[in-house]
Amino acid sequence: MRHHDLLVIGAGSGNAVVDEAFSDLDVAIVEERRFGGTCLNVGCIPSKMLVRAADLADDVRDARRLDVEAQLRGVRWRELHDRVFGRLDPIARDGRAGREDTPWITVYDGHARFTGPRTLDVGGTAVHADRIVVAAGSRPVVPPPVADSGLPYETSDTVMHIDAPPRHLAVLGGGYIAAELAHVLAAAGSTITMIDMADTLLSGQDVLVAREFTELASKDRDLRLGHELTRLSGAPGELVLTLDDGSTVEADMLLVAVGRTPNGDRLDLGAAGIDVHDDGRIVVDEYQRTTADGVWALGDVSTAAPLKHVANREAQVVRHNLLHPGDLIRAEHDVVPSAVFTRPQIAAVGATEQELAAAGTPFTVGLARFSDVAYGWASEDTTGFAKVLAEPGTGRLLGAHILGPQAATLIQPLVVAMTLGIDARTLVERPYWIHPALTEVVQQAVGASRR
Repeated sequence: MRHHDLLVIGAGSGNAVVDEAFSDLDVAIVEERRFGGTCLNVGCIPSKMLVRAADLADDVRDARRLDVEAQLRGVRWRELHDRVFGRLDPIARDGRAGREDTPWITVYDGHARFTGPRTLDVGGTAVHADRIVVAAGSRPVVPPPVADSGLPYETSDTVMHIDAPPRHLAVLGGGYIAAELAHVLAAAGSTITMIDMADTLLSGQDVLVAREFTELASKDRDLRLGHELTRLSGAPGELVLTLDDGSTVEADMLLVAVGRTPNGDRLDLGAAGIDVHDDGRIVVDEYQRTTADGVWALGDVSTAAPLKHVANREAQVVRHNLLHPGDLIRAEHDVVPSAVFTRPQIAAVGATEQELAAAGTPFTVGLARFSDVAYGWASEDTTGFAKVLAEPGTGRLLGAHILGPQAATLIQPLVVAMTLGIDARTLVERPYWIHPALTEVVQQAVGASRR
């Protein structure tokens, strides 16, 4: 049986755990797919490179609104694909090669599953390690009507590699992955139909964001909301989706984007004494330790916030705790921002209005529209807004939600304020806010929450 001092399952954020500080140990990394994980290969990085091109295409289409005559001649999908993955694929290859060339690291190219406490089968090889980090990520969920149909479909893991945008794309799902990829394919020329069980798109967002984004999306997409897919039939390129009300959607391609599930169910975690939550996530404590001695977990396989920046932070925590077992640090998840890179862009941090209301938490609402500030006038933006939720009296920030251009950047002052405990009055009155920058919409929303 092979033995290692430390073994890491997954070379996404798990790969970031290991650096020169571990060079005196015998380290192993197990990765059955590509180094870099979901983010580098099929997730946040390639999708945002495609989104940037989609945004530019839409800017050209909308140019007349700013009195600019411009004509979009099309999106060169094949060239766009080759540019994106021509940059990212070598990073994945070099990441693996760099680890393979490191004398104190062994790279296993295979699937890992536990056979006992800190004991694994890796592609037929028995392996034991003193300490193990599980960073095995997640995968797309595919519901039975699709999985059992025998017909072709795409997921977020595959759709970015299609040969050409379809004429008519049906998107099953209404969350952030569905919204972003629908934006990309719509900009590339596809007609889009979106199907989701919820009554709005992005139903997990603040109620105002979800409602207004859905209204905007309905102007150029066929939305079938409040319905489930019951049957997928037809033939490749001629798909027929039957919904629970008997209506049908005909499309030449189906994108399934109804969510992701942790990969822990593929690891035989029970054999190692590793407990899981009802939703399949590995149970970890505040130090990222599992219920099995000597085993840590991080990222999508365990976290309640499956975001790359969260996985990276958890990797830093695990790294420190492996190196300093007598001085453990905690992974803080109290203030976790997120963004949806669709059009318009969306960003959020903290609680939504509906969450506060359901919990019976008192709150005030500050709302400012992009059209209320000078730079909003410059861009002729009539739909964007910033919404801030604060505690009455103290001005403690409870949540913030932005819909509009550069929302993911505009949210950051509010993330900092919530993390450091800066109240609304201090945030508005102490720092200068550049005029006429778009950040003034944040300033006005914070100011309006001070009631």
